[in-house]
Amino acid sequence: MNGPFPVPVLSPAIPELLLVVGAMLLLMLGAFRGERSTGTVNHWTVVLLVAALLLELWLPGDRLVTFGGSFVVDKFAKYLKVLALIGSATTIILSLHYFRREQQERYEYAILILFSTTGMMILVSAADLIALYLGFELMSLALYVLAASNRDSVRSSEASLKYFVLGALSSGMLLYGCSLIYGFTGTVSFAGIAAAAKVGNIGLIFGLVFLFAGLCFKISAVPFHMWTPDVYEGAPT
Repeated sequence: MNGPFPVPVLSPAIPELLLVVGAMLLLMLGAFRGERSTGTVNHWTVVLLVAALLLELWLPGDRLVTFGGSFVVDKFAKYLKVLALIGSATTIILSLHYFRREQQERYEYAILILFSTTGMMILVSAADLIALYLGFELMSLALYVLAASNRDSVRSSEASLKYFVLGALSSGMLLYGCSLIYGFTGTVSFAGIAAAAKVGNIGLIFGLVFLFAGLCFKISAVPFHMWTPDVYEGAPT
């Protein structure tokens, strides 16, 4: 129980911590052993995802909160995290044959999926704007690199560059919206923003517009979807 972050306080984020620590250890393994470690990294990545899924299901209680209310785990968050973990593990398993056939086996692929999955899980549990941004960026930065995983393809590199540039633009819009919202409400928590929105504030409206525009860029919602066809064409399939 000693220290600023004792284990019981961090328990809601144990699955995310497991994925991050595991990803860093696998990254060190890959850095030392090179492409020879690809099979081992893929195997342990799936094991980590399954372990994180079991830990997520094991977490007790209907609502757990940590990091000063920034990170919340409830039943709906658990459901979405389980879907993300299952989807990531399935993606890695299904991609093994493709990369083997195309002779593009690289240990970084599974590790980047681990980081991206961690970002998704943080995003699901975010209860304020800071956690929202951290989750989005952790997820997106890994996906920028994944789009260029075919290093010998010009189209893949072009797709990654377009994805990165437009992703940076959307991140800027999202951050500007967050700063406006904080400036006019004095809080970054979703509950505080919702309470301030009941009063009505033109500055808050502008902030929400920028925030939603940034989110729409991230998920390629119309009319912010112009980057999607090029990136999907160039990324490895």
